[in-house]
Amino acid sequence: MAAITKIDSSELISAQRALFRQPLALQWLEDGRLMKRSEGERQAGKFELFLDLLYVAILANFADNLAEDVSGVNLVKYIASSIFVIKLILTPTWHVWSDLRELMNSFYTDDLAQRVLILWVMALLVIYGNNATLVNEDISAMRATVGAYMVARMSTTTTHLLYSFASYHHRAQQRLWFCLSILGLSIYIPLFVESISLRSKIAVASVGIIVEECIWVFCYAPASKKLLRARYTTAVDIPHEVDRFAAFFIIVLGEFLYSIVVGSPAAIGFNDRLLRAIWTLIIAFCLNWLYLHNDGAVNGVHPLRHSIYAAFSWVVLHLPLVASLLAGGHVAAISARSSELEVGELWLLCGGIGAGLILLYVIALLHKSEDGRGALLLPKPARLIIRPVSGIIIICLPLAHDLGITSTVSIIMALCVLSVIWENITSLMRGAKFWEKWVNTKYPESNEISTQPQLSGSPGG
Repeated sequence: MAAITKIDSSELISAQRALFRQPLALQWLEDGRLMKRSEGERQAGKFELFLDLLYVAILANFADNLAEDVSGVNLVKYIASSIFVIKLILTPTWHVWSDLRELMNSFYTDDLAQRVLILWVMALLVIYGNNATLVNEDISAMRATVGAYMVARMSTTTTHLLYSFASYHHRAQQRLWFCLSILGLSIYIPLFVESISLRSKIAVASVGIIVEECIWVFCYAPASKKLLRARYTTAVDIPHEVDRFAAFFIIVLGEFLYSIVVGSPAAIGFNDRLLRAIWTLIIAFCLNWLYLHNDGAVNGVHPLRHSIYAAFSWVVLHLPLVASLLAGGHVAAISARSSELEVGELWLLCGGIGAGLILLYVIALLHKSEDGRGALLLPKPARLIIRPVSGIIIICLPLAHDLGITSTVSIIMALCVLSVIWENITSLMRGAKFWEKWVNTKYPESNEISTQPQLSGSPGG
């Protein structure tokens, strides 16, 4: 890995406060060396977290539309429409979130301009979120959705272009990103035309999403850096990047928890609905545990650090991961207020959570373990094997037609708990103990008194 060189921020950034600050790259690669403007790890800004609040509502709205008008007769249509919602409605919001994440990762100034940009993009997302689920019903909703998305992305890419004049460190790639992004957005123009069929529009949107993903990978991959022959190229603040992805993952897990409390679906007292609500909580808790546990290595290297291919794979896999868990989590949550699930809902529940576990397995494999041979109780493949096995079993649960809703959710919960217990035990170092001996439990004053010499005899003796 390239050596890290710290730059004295006092030499590059004026201490004078200003409403509009010069956007300077926080980190970059210079002739293969990683340069950072200041020391220390930067966490997500408060306004970045405020942006995430809106995504809580947007994702909940999308998920609510997954489970409407389901019957066994139109199962295929239901699953297809669910994929449409997840792929063609969630993905654009993910792209907008990623644009802001990239911008704040590289040029976080927290000045008036950036705060207004966040507010502007959030306003566009409000338009998008209110219309996206109605795009197949009304051309006005389609136009509002596509228009809001295009303006949001043009706003963030234009900001990159403006920043390229203020700081030379990412200039070449920023301008390449701007040009290709505008071309990619032009693919969506046919969606405004009313005479084009919905099926054709779905095809256009699918092509646009794929093209945009390819553009992002190309612009920030080593291939573009070689093509541009740029001395100064992009680099990411890895702790901030990991922190932002983890925040979005937790937002998605919130879909498991929101519907098990709002409206008191599991009241009154102890009942089957309450049991399913608690099981849903445990499932979400275990998924969060598995995500943070990674591969369980004591000495591990994050995919963003050890390989460019692992880094891009880690980022790209988060989109299908959150999409799967969004669908599965919503159905798991509504089981707390339903006496039975329709066939389509059952497949969405098991398919979403099962696919999520398999994707968590693949993401964990991307981490590089540097533990010596035999350092842990079991090697990495054996530690992680329960994830894909549990995922496959969960996906196949709808084939068991005699299982009720409570039994299905209970099995999913048990398999998630099994994965957590298995990985935490097998990730222990050899010779590790289950219980650590408690020491130094007394107050220091008590220890001092007990160690003072005791005098014998009477005071006058």
